[in-house]
Amino acid sequence: MSKITSTLIPEEQTSPADVGHRTPDDGLSAPDSALRVNELRKSFSSPNGAQLKVLDGVSFSVVPGEVLAITGASGAGKSTLLHLLGGLEAADEGTVRLGNIDITTSPPSHLARVRNQEIGFVFQFHHLLPDLTAVENIAMPLLIGRTPKAESLKRALQLLKSLALLERADHPVRQLSGGEQQRIAVARALVKEPRLVLADEPTGNLDTPTADDIAGVLLAYARSHKAMIVIATHNERVARLSDRRLVLAMGKLATGGPGKGHLSD
Repeated sequence: MSKITSTLIPEEQTSPADVGHRTPDDGLSAPDSALRVNELRKSFSSPNGAQLKVLDGVSFSVVPGEVLAITGASGAGKSTLLHLLGGLEAADEGTVRLGNIDITTSPPSHLARVRNQEIGFVFQFHHLLPDLTAVENIAMPLLIGRTPKAESLKRALQLLKSLALLERADHPVRQLSGGEQQRIAVARALVKEPRLVLADEPTGNLDTPTADDIAGVLLAYARSHKAMIVIATHNERVARLSDRRLVLAMGKLATGGPGKGHLSD
């Protein structure tokens, strides 16, 4: 276990015995607080007018405390799937439910509140505000949600400490390394303690030790907050770290087997 992750969660909580197949892929036994995806379909129009079917009847569930990896070739639709889960794009058919919230039918104003309060997003490119400091970037979602500034900065500093970046708190993020910037982006996604985190290739541009740290932080957060993490990734080490993996190909999901659900090699 990395030093960073051990500050977020007791080591015994990430042991192999604590994880496994927590729910079948069909979601029939998933608890009411789970993420449920049922018969999701999405197509796009190609330049010649043909319909390109990206998702073709995708169904699965994720339960609280679980980390699910979605793998597949570039262009398979992993990013599109995450966008649908987070309500960033609309599905052609099917449903996405986060507990009692229907992502697929909620009006835009309600979806905006759900994304602000319930869902954290981590992308391959961090999309930080370069002229703001590390702590200001992390605190931004809280400030947008009208949390008092003092409380927002306090919570952001706590996250920076847990990520071993407290000494970088007042540095503009443009002065930080790529790995540090991505850890800041992860902290920004977690600062409001969302119950669902969607991570789209969060380690794609990072070296192996930094990628392991990012994946470990997400795993630790899932365990300590009983949150659900869905990671779209090409990184085999990250996929193995998950509790479970699904493979997306030709618009369909197939079971990729269990991951290790812990950080040891």
